Amino acid sequence: MAISAVIAAAAVALRLSSGGAAPEAASAPAPSRDASAPAPASAEPSAPAPVRRPPAKAGAEPVTPAEPAAPAAPTTATLHITSDVPDAQVFIDREFLGTAPVTADKVAPGSHQINVSAPGYDGVAETVDVVPGPREIMISLKAVRLDEFIAVKHKHGFGSCTGRLLATPAGIRYETDDANDGFSVPLTGLETFTMDFAAKNLKIKIKGGRSYDFTDPGGKAEPLYFFHQAVKKARERLSKGSGVVPPSTTLSILGRLALPGGRIAGLGATADLRHGLPEQEGR
Repeated sequence: MAISAVIAAAAVALRLSSGGAAPEAASAPAPSRDASAPAPASAEPSAPAPVRRPPAKAGAEPVTPAEPAAPAAPTTATLHITSDVPDAQVFIDREFLGTAPVTADKVAPGSHQINVSAPGYDGVAETVDVVPGPREIMISLKAVRLDEFIAVKHKHGFGSCTGRLLATPAGIRYETDDANDGFSVPLTGLETFTMDFAAKNLKIKIKGGRSYDFTDPGGKAEPLYFFHQAVKKARERLSKGSGVVPPSTTLSILGRLALPGGRIAGLGATADLRHGLPEQEGR
């Protein structure tokens, strides 16, 4: 027995000294996965790589989009002409255009004369400066127009004085260097306003005031007559309640185109221009 035990111990020692490994323990089984547990999240998709643009050249300006071309400016005018008298006849540069209201297209820029007339009314002539583009023009035939002045000589007890008579819808004014003779009176403030063609004399008497006898410095009757007629007509229309327009130098008086300042005095009318003027014009 003792010998057997010694032999067994020696065998064990010999085996250990020869480098033999102890027998491996049985490997443990791998843990089982729970089917109910959520699957691990997958990795998020990566963002797209940025697009790289070539760098702008040094000193280059940014390009802006071109704006649409502006419409061409008009080269002619379009005139829309109206009147306070329906169907008044309209002329431009003596050519018949039509009856008001009427439109004139493609009118060349510059000065043009517009004439408007209607039965029972004084014709009106106006000169307009036309520029390219549309324009509204209203011609009144019912309004009272008055813008007259003439050179005159006033006879009084001791000699005479010279000056000029001016007439507008606001009244008549006598301008002179003699401060004692000058006056200004409304058209309604005239007591007497008569013209003696044969005597070449215009007589004015102010209500409650003085009387004046005016003659033409050149000894003519026509300038006094035209002045008297224009004022007389204006007084008649104002008495009927007609409207008033400011003085103008482009109006028609007695069927003729009014002239600029001093127009009546500068007419130099002669007997052949009287058109049957009466020998004496009453009040």
